[in-house]
Amino acid sequence: MTTTTVSALRTASDDYATVRTTIGAYRIDAPLVRVSGDERLSLLDQFLAKSGDFVEPDSVREVLALNADGTPFAILLHFEIGEDAWLLPRTRVTADELRGYLDGLDVPEGVEVDIEPEGWAATAFEGPTAWSVAARFVDFDISGLTLHAVTESALPDDPAALAHLARVGTTGEYGYLLLSNAPEAAHRAVLAAVQEEGGAPVGAEGLARVQAEAGMAVYAAGFAGLAVDEADLSWMIDWNRVGEFRGSDDLVRPTAETARLTALAAPADSRFTAGTQVTAAGREIGTVLWQAPSANPEEELVFALLDTPFWVSGLELAAQDEQAAERPLRTVTLPRVIARSLTTRIA
Repeated sequence: MTTTTVSALRTASDDYATVRTTIGAYRIDAPLVRVSGDERLSLLDQFLAKSGDFVEPDSVREVLALNADGTPFAILLHFEIGEDAWLLPRTRVTADELRGYLDGLDVPEGVEVDIEPEGWAATAFEGPTAWSVAARFVDFDISGLTLHAVTESALPDDPAALAHLARVGTTGEYGYLLLSNAPEAAHRAVLAAVQEEGGAPVGAEGLARVQAEAGMAVYAAGFAGLAVDEADLSWMIDWNRVGEFRGSDDLVRPTAETARLTALAAPADSRFTAGTQVTAAGREIGTVLWQAPSANPEEELVFALLDTPFWVSGLELAAQDEQAAERPLRTVTLPRVIARSLTTRIA
């Protein structure tokens, strides 16, 4: 999932501050999938790690899909809108990869799968005052659009267009997504409203930093070859359905002995290379996998695979930075920053 190109005068720190304090808008260019037909949920149950039994109409949920060997393939949004289901990747995946993944499924009679349906795309906007923009696209009190709900919407410049507004986000701040068959008109309308409300379009790095602080660095960084338990994604698995969906036969239930993806805080301006060893009192206990963009001036946020029991919070560790100087690291809990949306009321 990538974002709108923004002014070269804006920095990642500017974009980070925008999402944290006002509203950041970005275009989503991940490949959409439309699944139509009465038995569409039966198809989705073949590969989504959570059952569709209790999915409500006009709703959206975040779900995990696995490869045949039980490793993570993608995190997807699943929308139920009218007579269609829509899938939108949260993690990076191409249309060809999606096509190859879905080709191996047993498609029930009457179900149609359309990858990248012509004309459809989405724009998202997030931040503590994002609700003020969302309110412009509905004719009811925006506080009535609850988390993970979807409603029909209207575009001011194209009233004949189809549009659906979902309350769903990636950052821990208020988040909304506008799905439309007139994506350019929808994007223009969102940008105009965002700027009138004091926000701005944001780029990938600032957004990725907020996502990482919210506990979802995988959106931008990917899975790094980790198993479900190592990537700390076991909460996205319906363990009562093991054996019923693709890859579930090879899942391993998490245990206290499993190495686990862990967030580490480091001094500002320190940079670490993927593969660097993390140590505790000189003992190697893990490996740096990636580092979030340096958009928060207070500290760096690093993610490492750490052996048990070193993935617990509050431990003082160390690693060599890119200049071969030893830097202190500290295990921390996520979310790392308290979202302003938690104390900002939807008016």
